[in-house]
Parts: sequence; C-alpha cells; structure tokens
Amino acid sequence: MRDPLSVLTEAFTAFLFGKVETTRLPVRTSTGQAQAVYLPTAAPGLGDSGVIIGREVYSGKGYIYDPFQLYGQQLPAPHWLVLGESGNGKSALEKTYVLRQLRFRDRQVVVLDAQGEDGVGEWNLIAQELGITPIRLDPMVANDAGIRLNPLDPSITTTGQLALLRTIIEVAMGHGLDERAGFALKVAHAYVTEHTTDRQPILTDIVERLRHPEAESAEAMNVDIDDVRAWGLDVALVLDRLVDGDLRGMFDGPTTVGIDLDAPLIVFDLSHIDRNSIAMPILMAIVGVWLEHTWIRPDRKKRIFLVEEAWHIINSPFVAQLFQRLLKFGRRLGLSFVAVVHHLSDVVDGAAAKEAAAILKMASTRTIYAQKADEARNTGRVLGLPRWAVEIIPTLTPGIAVWDVNGNVQVVKHLITEKERPLVYTDRAMTESSVPDPDLEWETEQRAILIEQQMNGTSQSTVA
Repeated sequence: MRDPLSVLTEAFTAFLFGKVETTRLPVRTSTGQAQAVYLPTAAPGLGDSGVIIGREVYSGKGYIYDPFQLYGQQLPAPHWLVLGESGNGKSALEKTYVLRQLRFRDRQVVVLDAQGEDGVGEWNLIAQELGITPIRLDPMVANDAGIRLNPLDPSITTTGQLALLRTIIEVAMGHGLDERAGFALKVAHAYVTEHTTDRQPILTDIVERLRHPEAESAEAMNVDIDDVRAWGLDVALVLDRLVDGDLRGMFDGPTTVGIDLDAPLIVFDLSHIDRNSIAMPILMAIVGVWLEHTWIRPDRKKRIFLVEEAWHIINSPFVAQLFQRLLKFGRRLGLSFVAVVHHLSDVVDGAAAKEAAAILKMASTRTIYAQKADEARNTGRVLGLPRWAVEIIPTLTPGIAVWDVNGNVQVVKHLITEKERPLVYTDRAMTESSVPDPDLEWETEQRAILIEQQMNGTSQSTVA
C-alpha cells in the first residue's frame, strides 16, 4: 500500500505542473538496433584507394580520392573541375594532388602553368625538387634560344596538322574559315607535306605557299590562280604572326630536341605569355594537339593533364572543340583532365556556351572553394549542387571546399604536410589561415611510408 503522503505530493505536483510522466522499465537492445536513433553525420566516403586529400569536415574521416580507381564504378568520367576565388587554396590542392599521384610509378602529369612570379611559373619549385626543367615558351626569346613546338611535327598526323592549323587561324580571327579560305589552306598544306622531305615542314613553308600558290592547285578546281592567292591571303597574315610577328619564337621552327615526354612531370611554363591576349588560347590549342599526338599513348600509364587558367580553353569554341575530342579520346587511354577556373560565369556566359557545357558535363568531379553568394548560386544551378552546399560556399574558409564526386557531396578540409608546405604555397596571404592538423599529418606520413613499401610490389589498392 502506497504512503498517503506520497500520493498527496504526487497529486499536488500534477495540479501545479500538469501530468507527471510514468516511470518505464529499461529496454534491452543491441548496438546494431540502437544506432537507428542517431541521425547520420556524413554520406559514405569514396573508399580507401587513391591519394589522401584531407579530412571530411562533418564526420572527421580522412577523404581519399583517385579518378583512376573510381572510374567505371563511382565515376563515369575521370575529369575534374576546380573552381573558386583566388587565395582560397586551389593552387595548393593541385600541387599536393600531383605530388601524391606521382608516388605511383604508373602516373605521369603534364601541367600548363599560366601563372607565376619573379619571372618563373608557379610550378618551378616543384619541378626543381623533382630535377625537371620546365618547358618555358616565351615569344621574347630571340633566334634559336627558346623552346619551340612545331604544329607540323611529323609525329602529328597530316589530318591533325590541318585541324590544328584551322584552329589557330579561327581563334586568331574570331570566326570560322569559309570554304574558300579553307581550300587555300588545304592545298598549301598538302603541297608542303608532300614536297618537304629533307627536314621537318614548318609554318614558314605554309605562309610562303599561301602567298605563292602552285598553278596545279588552281587547275584542279578550275579556278584562277589569283583567286586562290586572294582566298589564302587572310590565312597567311594570321600565320605570319607566329612566324614573324608578336608570337614568333615558339612555333616557327622544328620541335626542340630534348623535350623529355617520358618524365613523370612535364611543366609548360606559360607565365611569360599575356594571359589576356589571343596568344594564350592559340598556345593552349597547339600544346593540346601536340600532346595528343606525341604524349598520350596506349602504354597503360595513367596520365593527368592539368590546365591553369582553363577558361582560355573552355571559352573559345574552336579550342574547346579540340579539347572535347581530346577528353573523349583520352578516357580510353587513361587520361584525367583537370581544369582550374576562378568563376563558372567566365565560361558558361561566354561565346562557347555550348562547348563549355559539353566539357563541364564530362567533369564528374567538381571542387568548389569560396565564392561570392551570387556566383555560388549560379555555380549551384549549373552544376546541380544541393541547396545546403550552395548556401555554405560563401562561408568557406581557405583550404576548405565542397567536393561533388558524381553526386557524392562532402565538405573537405585540405591537408598540407610540412614537407609539402614550402613547395605549394605561392599565396602568402593564406599561410596563417590554413594550419595543418598534426594528427592527420602524422597519418599521411605513415601512409606515405606504406605506399613506398607497397609500390615495390604490384598492388595499386593503397593510399598515397
């Protein structure tokens, strides 16, 4: 029988505060069943094969990524787009990613380095550390002192040469070639490749033949020789810029002997080229096609083609079409294309919106650093990001980015070890605001030791 005082106290309490909860017996259950009452804190990761990028912000787990390991399983394409305002860590991410990829023996990287300071490109320190001399393209270097890439190099097929010549001209003119100008270029190229057998054909040969076409080329189409000369005049004037104008010294001779296309890292230093001039997209078109025919080979190597200031490619319809073909072709031969762009609006609102959309569609991985709110909303709309990701992009601090890997969206803090720090930091403004985590640094060092041991064997399912 209950104590009358207890009953009275309970009734008085109920009157003052409402109904009192009844006491329930405890329930016994397993941890597997009990976990259902806890809300999830993070989506599943990408696995444990590849290179470590850093730490997932919300779950604290290590974030590991490799397009070659994920391709065909979680990724429909191995290409990667990196976006964000300057000073937020894009450059540091690219450099540490490349350094960690190069721990694998079957990896090779080409970088188009369009930025720099003190007269050298951003990748100069890393190249020096690896004992590699960057390929510095500079129109100001006189005579034969500079590096040259020949658009008519015999290693490029005749079809590829003609396509490259057309692209150079169309980029410089800002519009496509009409049928008559295209015919004049075609017959000049055919004559030069057929009759130049004792040396590499060069652009000077094309310009000369456009100015002085052969009578047989006119007769074949039953047109006057003066008409053929007139059709090719504008084409000759454009190519003359590469031969004897402001772009001379880079493409007006045979390809420089000694360019090592088997080196683990190949850096094209474009820092001496005006980034806002027509030279940059022309340059990228030539380098891209030259690499397509001389570098990408069916030898089972996994190749990474990283392009700084990639809006020069995506924003030009003619260059973008060339790179679309390169990306489609490269997927069969193990090529991952990495495009680095400050703002998505630089490309989707440009003259090559259709081509830009096609290239963006091929990039199954997107990494977005801090952007202004309007730009973040535009980026989210174009890339189809979830609302929560769009809302946090303007609030991200340096070194932290939203990663979208084929719909797997995470917020990731990039890790930089003390050994990497002197090689990757070119923006001093973010040095103090991106302090690496000592525990995660230790973990990365242990993984580095592990991979060096495992790479002596045949396993590729490891972490760098």
